[in-house]
Amino acid sequence: MVLTVNLQPILELTDDEFEQICDNNRDLKFERTAKGCLVIMSLTGGDTGERNAELNGQLWLWNRQFRLGHLYDSSTGFRLPNGAIRSPDAAWVSQARWETLTPGQRQKWVPLCPDFVVELKSANSTITLDFFGQEILETIA
Repeated sequence: MVLTVNLQPILELTDDEFEQICDNNRDLKFERTAKGCLVIMSLTGGDTGERNAELNGQLWLWNRQFRLGHLYDSSTGFRLPNGAIRSPDAAWVSQARWETLTPGQRQKWVPLCPDFVVELKSANSTITLDFFGQEILETIA
């Protein structure tokens, strides 16, 4: 299930408030769009989870062999330059870009657009893919 809630103009979540919502609802996955919409997703099923694990395993093996950067799973949030906070199924950031971040920036949502992202398509993720893909394209354009 994917649900997008437009909180504007009634409420604009601060980063701390958004983080509190995430912490208080660990059985759901949250993202925030550049326009402040809250995207709510339920946990994945077995088939999707297995495909995600396979994908991340293959990327991990590649990254381990070449050691060119850092790999992240769907639990990592990235703060895009447009203000959105997104967490793709898999993401990779080059070592050079990672090293530009301060230790504090590495502890919170990573404040950059990943160099490589993968978002698995499932029966209920079409809308999320459209939003996520559009924000990524706008960020790198």
